[in-house]
Amino acid sequence: MKALSIEWMIAKQDQRIFETIEREQARLRNFIWKRAADESDAEDILQDVFYELVEAYRLMKPIEQVGAWLFRVARNRIMDLFRKKKREALSDGPVGVSEDGEELRLEDLLPSPEAGPAVAYVRSVLLEELDAALDELPEEQREVFIAHELEGRSFKELAAETGLSVNTLLSRKHYAVLHLRQRLQAIYDEFTKG
Repeated sequence: MKALSIEWMIAKQDQRIFETIEREQARLRNFIWKRAADESDAEDILQDVFYELVEAYRLMKPIEQVGAWLFRVARNRIMDLFRKKKREALSDGPVGVSEDGEELRLEDLLPSPEAGPAVAYVRSVLLEELDAALDELPEEQREVFIAHELEGRSFKELAAETGLSVNTLLSRKHYAVLHLRQRLQAIYDEFTKG
């Protein structure tokens, strides 16, 4: 009798999960696609969100407003993806050009992690501060700065993609640079005084 009761509960959970996915899938997919640049990333996020839904039901976690909960989970996954891509762009993308025309990467400008524990600490602090400073920027400024400085995309390309004028994009980047310069000056002063 107890086994029959458990099977009935599982079947009821499965029915609720199925109904929720059917009801919310299209809206959730559109929400994610608008915010994730890559279609495969969007699909991965959608699957992660539904996996968390199933897990929450299986662990008997109460979810009062399932629709709102799904969008909150999706927003969190999108932010996780954005942070991951930002870290990858910071470590992989060109950040400038040397005097002899060679592309410089953030890796080239930061102290080497093999130079010892003190230098490794300085490096980690610099990366954390840069990440935090980028997070403080308004979204429009952050996106332009990352696209131009870290991903190496041209203003002309960004203007065509966003529909914004080159001057608007230049202005947004200018304000981003001012903020980053001011924000990172304190950490620079701290390390150069010591």
